[in-house]
Amino acid sequence: MTFPKLDILALAAHPDDVELSCSGTLALQMALGYKVGIIDFTQGELGTRGTPETRKQEAADASEILKIDVRENLGFADGFFRNDQEHQIRVIEALRRYRPTIVLANAISDRHIDHGRAAQLAHDACFLSGLCKIHTKEMDGSEQQAWRPQNVYHYLQDRYLHPDLIVDITPYWDTKMEAIKAFKTQFFNPESPEPETPISSSEFFKFIEGRARELGRLIGVTYGEGFIKNTPIGTINLLGLL
Repeated sequence: MTFPKLDILALAAHPDDVELSCSGTLALQMALGYKVGIIDFTQGELGTRGTPETRKQEAADASEILKIDVRENLGFADGFFRNDQEHQIRVIEALRRYRPTIVLANAISDRHIDHGRAAQLAHDACFLSGLCKIHTKEMDGSEQQAWRPQNVYHYLQDRYLHPDLIVDITPYWDTKMEAIKAFKTQFFNPESPEPETPISSSEFFKFIEGRARELGRLIGVTYGEGFIKNTPIGTINLLGLL
């Protein structure tokens, strides 16, 4: 069985984490011709609003808007997955399946307890995936080869963390917002009978825009998305930086 090699793979604790945090960056990279995928760890089944079924459809709709090459859901238990061998192996299998050059992962620390845990799980799995003595198999039973992504970046979520890198997403702001709004059960909908949550009010969209404008202002553009890296960011061309 053959799977596409991805340039960028975004890992997320919940469906909509990627859309909220780094979908503008993904849209930009795809416009540049790179192959991009998303892997959600859980179905977001503990969320106050929506169901696993509606979240699945919403993720599919958002993927269509973003024109993502690949999207999978690993079916981990929302709120209760762990950074242990069982879960690391599942993530390693996905990394070796798609062989991404860059991985984008959850915020290293955040309000939701799943986000920091998912960040550490992604970080550890990316390292372990490069060890040839860890044996994993593909869906058809074939042996997978070791693979370690070149870089891991953590996107910003609810809490503001000082970014090491900011991407100009100004041309893709509308695409990002359209992808976010594909999650109709989660965000502002005046006709929804479901309970209100911190992210379901109309004010939340203002927060998303305010954060993007704040990050954009730091690099002299309108809208930005920020990322944190555990190791220094290198370049061979200073003139290629804003």
